[in-house]
Amino acid sequence: MTLDTLAEVESACPAGFDPDEWRLRVQLAACYRVFHCLGWTELLFNHITVRVPGRADTFLINPFGLNYSEVTARNLEKIGLDGVPCEPSAYAVNRAGFVIHSAIHASRADAHCVMHTHTTAGMAIACKRDGLGHDDFYGAELYGDVAYHDFEGITVHDEEGPRLVASLADKHVMVLRNHGMLVVGEDVFGAFRWMWTLQRACEVQLAADSVAGPSIPLSDAVRRACAADARAFEPRGKLERLLFLSVLRDGGVDARSLV
Repeated sequence: MTLDTLAEVESACPAGFDPDEWRLRVQLAACYRVFHCLGWTELLFNHITVRVPGRADTFLINPFGLNYSEVTARNLEKIGLDGVPCEPSAYAVNRAGFVIHSAIHASRADAHCVMHTHTTAGMAIACKRDGLGHDDFYGAELYGDVAYHDFEGITVHDEEGPRLVASLADKHVMVLRNHGMLVVGEDVFGAFRWMWTLQRACEVQLAADSVAGPSIPLSDAVRRACAADARAFEPRGKLERLLFLSVLRDGGVDARSLV
């Protein structure tokens, strides 16, 4: 088995699909399998979305009703920013996913991929008044790039969209207070890397808070240096893809099943 188990499937575009869109469909379907392997699922809920190439008003989303392990490149839904499917589909669109993801895709040119999770660790940190800490290896990597959005209830109302966008501003990570976590990225692999970093930061913070005695605080200077070094490491994106592929292999995902 080669290290890059996706390359062949990405390049084998079937008739009727644009090659660039097909490549992103394969990557997004693979990402749902990665989330499944890592246990970052919430039954049928939550979403990972990707903007369709050349279509700022259109994005791909999981069919509502399928488990993450059932998502494929072919059955991903293509919907507009208005939540209306661009093609006939047997599946509905989850209103909560549409409101969050469409608002961010519409407002941030660099938000090609948007991920939202309800992991136990993420939701626990989201419920803490002081939010995400930056005094561990992973939390420090996110220093200066974390936004917060106050809980308004289930995100099904269009009017919350602009407030979500305003809360996110130019950040790539957002703690949805009392709710969960959100990450935006320029591609699937980059967004995954930072969602993994965020998840680890939440898990470590929970573990540290459960141990008696004070934690060791980091200075802002060390936090800034750590965040800068993390972003400078493998800047061409090779690391992100390698991390992603390692989870696919570890989870025993056959790339051919993504079609």
